[in-house]
Amino acid sequence: MSAQFRRLAARRGRKRAIIGVAHSILVMAYYMLKHGCDYQELGEDYFERINAEGLKRYLVKRLQHLGYQVYLELQQPAN
Repeated sequence: MSAQFRRLAARRGRKRAIIGVAHSILVMAYYMLKHGCDYQELGEDYFERINAEGLKRYLVKRLQHLGYQVYLELQQPAN
């Protein structure tokens, strides 16, 4: 929920983000009651994981807007 709040607050403002998160909580509660299942947290970086390419483009564009020249290089995994 906190990741969703931060994502919405950055675009729409704090008050609308609160309403958006409250709406999500109501939808989740309805689904859990209707289907009799438990809540499963997807993780705080869920939105970043599902749209990693879009996040990368967004961050590069922000840095370029601030006047930086950006070169991306894939980091080698640690052994």
